Amino acid sequence: MAKKGNRVQVILECTEHKESGQPGMSRYITTKNKKNTTERLELKKFNPVLRKVTVHKEIK
Repeated sequence: MAKKGNRVQVILECTEHKESGQPGMSRYITTKNKKNTTERLELKKFNPVLRKVTVHKEIK
């Protein structure tokens, strides 16, 4: 039986990709502890389409 905890899966989406006008989307899936981190995540991740590290924000 799986543990019931405070960790939830979240999707991170690139913020600079929409402004560039290029097709496609850079998204990552990760987990966060919703009890300790109540606000939305904001991490720097690699965008393979733009070929650089950009800010990815959590989406609902």
